[in-house]
Amino acid sequence: MIGERTADEALRHRTWAQYIPDFRLGFQNLLLHKLRTMLTMLGMIFGVAAVVAMLSIGAGAQQQVMAFIEQLGVRNLIVEAKEATAWDELQRVRRTSPGLTFRDHRVIRANVAGIVSSTPRKRFTPQRMVPKPQREVPVIYGVEPAYQNIAGLRVVAGRFFDQIESDRAAPVCVLGEAARASLFPQEDPLGKTVKANDQWFRVIGVVAPMVSLQTDISGVPAQDRNNVIYIPLYAAFFRLEDNRSEMRDEVDGIYLQLEPAADSLQTAEVVRGLLNASHRNTGDFSVIVPAELLAEQRRTQRIFDMVMVAIASISLLVGGIGIMNIMLASILERTREIGVRRAVGARQRDIVRQFLIEAILISFCGGIMGIGFGFAMSGLIAQLAGWTTIVTSASVALAFLVSVSVGLVFGIYPATKAARLDPVEAIRYE
Repeated sequence: MIGERTADEALRHRTWAQYIPDFRLGFQNLLLHKLRTMLTMLGMIFGVAAVVAMLSIGAGAQQQVMAFIEQLGVRNLIVEAKEATAWDELQRVRRTSPGLTFRDHRVIRANVAGIVSSTPRKRFTPQRMVPKPQREVPVIYGVEPAYQNIAGLRVVAGRFFDQIESDRAAPVCVLGEAARASLFPQEDPLGKTVKANDQWFRVIGVVAPMVSLQTDISGVPAQDRNNVIYIPLYAAFFRLEDNRSEMRDEVDGIYLQLEPAADSLQTAEVVRGLLNASHRNTGDFSVIVPAELLAEQRRTQRIFDMVMVAIASISLLVGGIGIMNIMLASILERTREIGVRRAVGARQRDIVRQFLIEAILISFCGGIMGIGFGFAMSGLIAQLAGWTTIVTSASVALAFLVSVSVGLVFGIYPATKAARLDPVEAIRYE
């Protein structure tokens, strides 16, 4: 047994050892034509870099969207009012629907099972604010204390308002991170006051930064969720009622948090049915199911990744054609060398191995440099475009494996053609 194992190890050692001269010869042949080799590698370099950069854009966008959807709460349902933008449209809708109201919230709580907590939301954009914001004017959310848990707000300074303050419409507020930076950039906001229109609110807390999207996603309006001021719901109605418009619904959003065992999709259908009945199928609201958005986003991302890889792989295909072209040209230049090797005992598979190794070396080195170039492109895109880019190990492995495979596939024909040359004719070739 020991003798057999030693023989096997020796055979494997000889098998690997016979490749070493081929690799050495391959490197020497490539270095003899440095410029041509480098130009041949460019197709692989740009192809691999394109794959890595494209997938990094997709991975960055996916992470941001996934974090946003998970932040909405996969056990939550969100009802958003579709508010009219023109008076004629509003009149048409109001003939059949009262819009989103407190009554809708009470009906949902009374008839839908599995709801742990909920809150209506009233949103205002003040016309005047003191201190004057250094950026865009923050949006004011009138919500109940339950919103903190439903939305996953993490208070980093001070506290959130409680139920007593909410019931008494207390003039208190909690700042989002961007609102804090815009209103109180150089000082601690706790205990300070903020004037929205003609009403003063005392700052009692600041929440941690939240993920925001620049574009709408499946009914969720694009908004900087950090540039928000949270106040008690009744304070929004009683203290900011002068800012209310006849174009608005009574409330413009309802947040529902479900039990862990509840089926969010089924519950969403029940909520839609109740609202359609009271709104007479006007379609002036949308029910957002974060769990459904999460699954849909994952499906969309897989399609996006496949399309991006297909587009970027065109560059790798062009690089592979370049490798084949150069290898065919190399065969013509080295026909006499091939004939001499065959004459001194080289077999066809030795010739095939020699030229395949050269093709793989080109794609291998091009792949390595392409990965580095892809990292640089990804960072440049993130810096210039302001996008989130993430280079994943999967994208690097995919790009590298495809590049080496392309070199192998496009090197087979030239290598086979070289091996089939007639040794006598090859030696006489000038």
